[in-house]
Amino acid sequence: QVQLVESGGGSVQAGDSLRLSCAASGRTFSRYAMGWFRQAPGKEREFVAAISRSGGSTTYADSVKGRFSISRDNAKNTVYLQMNSLKPEDTAVYSCAAARAIVPVTRVTGYDFWGQGTQVTVSS
Repeated sequence: QVQLVESGGGSVQAGDSLRLSCAASGRTFSRYAMGWFRQAPGKEREFVAAISRSGGSTTYADSVKGRFSISRDNAKNTVYLQMNSLKPEDTAVYSCAAARAIVPVTRVTGYDFWGQGTQVTVSS
């Protein structure tokens, strides 16, 4: 069992930056590939970014490529999402998730544990 707690969300202006953190419980964090997803009101949850369990491989949704960066610190049981050049369309609840996998996972159904999410609101 892995428990995930996100933090770092907030309300910002377009063009600003935010850094989300996701802290995981337990001693097995390094055995999981990690991902970030988001869900805007009235929309389905969508993939944002994912990272392999070693941190050596990452993948991004086209909509955030070049603006967002995912990283992890296995010693701190934490995964991060650095979000730069934020746009109003990035407004959503952002959730992190853990997958019993080695490589980055992009499918929602590929994840085994989910956090509660943190709200990110970007105004123009």
